[in-house]
Amino acid sequence: MQIFHHTNFNFVRWRWHAIALSWVIVLAGLVTIWRFGMPLGVEFSGGTIVIVRFDQLPDSQQVRSALDQAMPGVGQNAIINRYGDPASRQLMIRVPMVGEEAGGSLSKTADAVATALNKANFGKFEVAGTEIVGPSVGEQLTRQGTLATVLALGGILIYIAMRFQFSFAVGAVVATIHDLLVTLAFLAFFRYDLSLNVIAAILTITGYSTNDTIVIFDRVRENMRGMRRDSLEQIVNVSVNQTLGRTIITAGTALLSVLALYLFGGEVLHGFAFTMLVGIVTGTYSSVFIAAAIVLIWQGKKPVKAMAAAPAAAAAPARKPTRRRAS
Repeated sequence: MQIFHHTNFNFVRWRWHAIALSWVIVLAGLVTIWRFGMPLGVEFSGGTIVIVRFDQLPDSQQVRSALDQAMPGVGQNAIINRYGDPASRQLMIRVPMVGEEAGGSLSKTADAVATALNKANFGKFEVAGTEIVGPSVGEQLTRQGTLATVLALGGILIYIAMRFQFSFAVGAVVATIHDLLVTLAFLAFFRYDLSLNVIAAILTITGYSTNDTIVIFDRVRENMRGMRRDSLEQIVNVSVNQTLGRTIITAGTALLSVLALYLFGGEVLHGFAFTMLVGIVTGTYSSVFIAAAIVLIWQGKKPVKAMAAAPAAAAAPARKPTRRRAS
């Protein structure tokens, strides 16, 4: 399916503008994280989450005061949000405090939250669910998440360096790191918690962005064999235009699917779907602008070196002409 025919957009011309825009977003994200911190899910920070369903939904400040009266200092540090469908009248109460990490005392904080709500006379309520993660588990998950991301980037670098040229591998890895930093920046802007669901989305983005980049690089490699007299800049431009229809169709269908997940997937999947939305947009953008720009910067003024093509079939030996004997 083709939606574009013979396009000739000069994408390479805008590479410096794209790099400048990316730097602005990344630096703004780093400043936001430095000033306000990166919101961490209970899996990484440790803590207790209690989901409570009320007959009559109380005000968040009333719940905070009730927690402070029963557990001094806890209410001010608690995070209280509405949870799920508004008609369900549920609150998610997260307190940065856990009981011991073994035995029956693991649920001590969750029980204390229920007791505090009961003393405050908020009417009938029931605990719909709890989630408890201790500090040591949170540290372990942080190490494993970081290690998984680093190993994924290392694998991408090795694979593309073997299949293409080293400059292409650097371009793909830089583009992927760009996608991760931009995604983290938007998570910090909109104050989404960094949870296991979000880590799963970030690793998915890594694969998606790399796949999109490899498609463009594969076309660059093919064109380098047939456009030996053209500059690398021209070859990259032609390659991006040739794959533009495929890029837009792939990104568009993925974006619509994730948008449906964000709108109708419920509170639990909001962080995952938001991360995927940002990642698909920035992954497509970086494949077109950032990855190719890094290759051009790395190559500089070096002459275009065609990559090895598949060995051609051996030509059949020429047959010697036969002479006819005159009769």
